[in-house]
Amino acid sequence: MLESLRTRAETRRKAGELYGAVVAQARRPEFYTDLGVPDTPVGRYEMVVLHLFLVLERLRSAGGRGAPLDRMLVEAFIADMDDSLRELATGDLSVPKKVRRAAAGLYDRTMDYRAGLAEPSDAPLAAALARHIHDAPAGAEADARLVALAAYVRQSARALAEVSPAGDGVRFPDPPHSAGIPR
Repeated sequence: MLESLRTRAETRRKAGELYGAVVAQARRPEFYTDLGVPDTPVGRYEMVVLHLFLVLERLRSAGGRGAPLDRMLVEAFIADMDDSLRELATGDLSVPKKVRRAAAGLYDRTMDYRAGLAEPSDAPLAAALARHIHDAPAGAEADARLVALAAYVRQSARALAEVSPAGDGVRFPDPPHSAGIPR
């Protein structure tokens, strides 16, 4: 019994570390300054969800071995959404409803991003990113930014495939800079 409690505590600790890495990467300024992601609560949510999706997909590819870890990672996300909404002075009665909406958003985006990654071209993934990243500027510059973000997502998925999040943690590539994005 003690061993199962110790294992659960270790899994929870690892999930906390992974979620911290997800949030740290999602807060990289290049996403907001160079790729046009709005620096708003919604934009930051979208980036957390995008990076969380990538880690969850990596755990999913590991088979049943990642199941407890991915569940606790989602629990860390939900707890963070609850805390963030309360910090934003959201009324106590509406927090659970908004947290459910945030969790549902994770699953909706998972389906869209998974389908986009399954395609050989970056265009479907860029379209999925455009649907979810609000306030993206219109025109050729926005298209270049979305294509750069889609390429980054693919590069991240490849980088994560080379590590075991449960053992090694996660390493994301650097986000693209605007200097490398054609205008």
